[in-house]
Amino acid sequence: MTSDRFDYEAIGVIRTPFESPEGMPIQPVGNDATEGIVEVEEAYEDGLKDLNGFTHCILLYHFHESPNRSSLHVVPFLDEKKRGVFATRAPQRPNRIGISIVEIDTIAGQKVVVDGIDVVDGTPLLDIKPFVPEFDVPDSADTGWLDASISTVRSKRADGRFR
Repeated sequence: MTSDRFDYEAIGVIRTPFESPEGMPIQPVGNDATEGIVEVEEAYEDGLKDLNGFTHCILLYHFHESPNRSSLHVVPFLDEKKRGVFATRAPQRPNRIGISIVEIDTIAGQKVVVDGIDVVDGTPLLDIKPFVPEFDVPDSADTGWLDASISTVRSKRADGRFR
């Protein structure tokens, strides 16, 4: 398999009250009242047109606070056992790309105010996509190893395991 070079650049930055990963929610459902501000660069502001008709959006971002190393096996926040990295949402990944589904509060100019943010302040934003339940939520889905601990996701907080 040949490797193509992909060049991505941040289209903005995500502002949050979290100064470091430690202690923040591990998923947006863990703190749906936490407000964040997604600031897109001026060159991308026109791309926000019509997003205000959606209640939620998907944020794709770069895990800038995660070390520049990855492992194919990690102990995720919701388990004590090593799991394959692609079966987790752990930040130490080959490409360090994160995803969060957040609720849109308001959009004004270059800023999207969102609720349920779960990223470190200053996180580089790669993309925004509208959340569409008919596209993004399958009728039936299994959650693999997470079945045993899914009920704790709302109360679980990040610790130092991925620093």
